[in-house]
Amino acid sequence: MLGKKSGAGKRYQHNLAGYVFISPWLLGFALLTLWPIMQSFYLSFTEYSLLDSPTWVGTENYSNIFTADRLFVKSLIVTFTFVLFAVPIKLFFSLMVAILLNKNIKGMSVYRTMIYFPSLIGGSIAVAALWRNMFGLDGYINHILGWFGIQGIGWISNPDTALGTLILLNAWQFGSTMVIFLAGLKQIPKDLYESASVDGAGSVRKFFSITIPMLSPVMFFNLVLGIINAFQMFTSAFVITTGGPANSTYMYVLFLYEKAFKQYQMGYASALAWILLVIIGLFTLINFMVSKYWVHYEAEGGKSK
Repeated sequence: MLGKKSGAGKRYQHNLAGYVFISPWLLGFALLTLWPIMQSFYLSFTEYSLLDSPTWVGTENYSNIFTADRLFVKSLIVTFTFVLFAVPIKLFFSLMVAILLNKNIKGMSVYRTMIYFPSLIGGSIAVAALWRNMFGLDGYINHILGWFGIQGIGWISNPDTALGTLILLNAWQFGSTMVIFLAGLKQIPKDLYESASVDGAGSVRKFFSITIPMLSPVMFFNLVLGIINAFQMFTSAFVITTGGPANSTYMYVLFLYEKAFKQYQMGYASALAWILLVIIGLFTLINFMVSKYWVHYEAEGGKSK
């Protein structure tokens, strides 16, 4: 009995030491993440302007959002359009670049560094400002088009092309996704390709029969993260177009930002934030539900999980 108590005491001391070591993280999580989340949920049911105390209004904020706010619908349409095009384009471009960089060529590490380096600053305000200058009416893109006698347009001032410039910028920020794809490609056994070559399979057959199935868990991971990040896109729309022209780039998070920090409707903005959380959660849940039909794991003998 004494031995059991002694053993329990040692386990308690061992666990206590672990909690002491992670206590800074636990404290930071509680104060900087969990508490703001709880506060945001409460504020979503209040009218709060930062200047006065919150006033409980129940579900009024949610009711106004879904029934009376046209900008809410517009921002959702713009954001869904952005996600629909930006995520697949970025994944495709990242995968193609990763395949090109997965070669045993002299100096390849230098090429990888050069290609990845722009992504280190890809999400910065400076790059967004540069992108705005590049696609302006007198920007670099139109200057280059002028060499070939092509009359350029104001890419970011035209409602038909403004969102496309943001999608293109998102695709240009492919570095992190590319690195993850490259790591996944490195894990594919080379003997699979050698066996396929012996059987007479060509490059295209190898890509669809070996590379895609073996890389599907990595593709799933990048897809989920890509959708989450795309729904939260803010910097580019804020710096390059400020939501214009004609609200053609009025992203959801930009709408949320203006409600919170321009109109000081913090309760309304909190409700918008929770709606966004639900939307992202639903998309993530759907991805996990359908993943069993196309994501394959080597440990399970190639069967879908």
